[in-house]
Amino acid sequence: MNMFFYKEKILSPGQLKRLSDHKYSCESLSILDSVLQPWWEWLVSKIPLWLAPNLITVIGLIINILTTLVLVYYSPDAKAEAPWWAFILCAFGLFAYQSLDAIDGKQARRTGTSSPLGELFDHGCDSVSTVFVAISACIAVQLGAYPSWMFFQCFCAITLFYCAHWQAYVSGTLRFGRVDVTEAQFTIMGIHLISAFLGPEIWSIKVPVIGIFELRHLIFVMTVVCCSVPLYQLFIDICNGGVGKNGSTVAGTSVLSPVIPLSLVIVPAFIICRKSTEHVYENHPVLYILAFGLVAAKVTNRLVVAHMTRNEMDYFDSSLIGPAMLFLNQYFNFFIPEHVVLWFCLIWVCFDLIRYSRQVCLEICDHMRIQLFKITPNTTTQNLQQQSSNRNVNADMNDVTYALNEDGTPLLDADDDEFIIYDASVA
Repeated sequence: MNMFFYKEKILSPGQLKRLSDHKYSCESLSILDSVLQPWWEWLVSKIPLWLAPNLITVIGLIINILTTLVLVYYSPDAKAEAPWWAFILCAFGLFAYQSLDAIDGKQARRTGTSSPLGELFDHGCDSVSTVFVAISACIAVQLGAYPSWMFFQCFCAITLFYCAHWQAYVSGTLRFGRVDVTEAQFTIMGIHLISAFLGPEIWSIKVPVIGIFELRHLIFVMTVVCCSVPLYQLFIDICNGGVGKNGSTVAGTSVLSPVIPLSLVIVPAFIICRKSTEHVYENHPVLYILAFGLVAAKVTNRLVVAHMTRNEMDYFDSSLIGPAMLFLNQYFNFFIPEHVVLWFCLIWVCFDLIRYSRQVCLEICDHMRIQLFKITPNTTTQNLQQQSSNRNVNADMNDVTYALNEDGTPLLDADDDEFIIYDASVA
């Protein structure tokens, strides 16, 4: 059971070695990030030192998922009106996730436990959260009444997140614009609060002056505008070539190669949706997007792993077995109802995503000799003691001189390999 149904390890020794050498590179121009820094600094100062950064991230994700599922329970078709408090709860869940996700890195630096695993774990949780956040926003404005529009909105969010890491795979740097993830999250919080206090029907009101447009159409316009900027930047990076040899990606592969795994998710999702005789998507939009969204999350995780290990990304993924069930059921016109097959698809995808994430994390933990959700007490203590020792040594540096060998190198103590020093003030 240690391999959790994997016969062989996912990451090769070479990948693990390159992962250990990986350095996080990020450029952020976000407007809200600078505004929220004081809040994040205050919040992380209240977190106990024994709390592992990855545990902070996963707690935030669980809160985000649970609060969204409450909304889904009351509006599984994204048409029914959920109770006002469910929208407030969902806004709180997103705020909690956003805040905890922002301080996990600060906690890692604070406890001296920063590692590539933390970056990978953070992006993995973000890929899952993106799906739930997109679904919750659609429920808040009752987009289930416009299934094609809901499909576009959700897959735009999923594609944008994938493209951000595609760009990092090409350029070696994860870039955030002035209006990016943080701004989108707070916009969705605002949408939830508006639906809570004014009711979801507020989004059906016609916009003054432009009478043919409803308020919810403004969300569509915002989505198109916000999508165009990062997609344009990705296009520029692809045209300019990657940081690898001959303009390739960090792994030395074609800069266009990541388009294939993404297409293997979106194209089948669209075809199955359009060819369904039982209108499986129109009748179960949330379930459908959740299933295909988690497939996209798994594929995105593999792209992040490929970037951090500087390795080629395989085109086929085992999570695609789920959508294949739906496709084959349609093609051969089986007697099994499509919504039942959709449930089997979702169950498989969840299982496959969990087992993959678990296995990758365990392999990295074993290689780096760290724990996923626990900080070894000695680690924190030793870091604090080292910082204290460094301050003391720096304060008395003028009075301390190293004992030297004949060749001028520092003389080491034979027992504990520490530098032998003498105090000039005592001498």
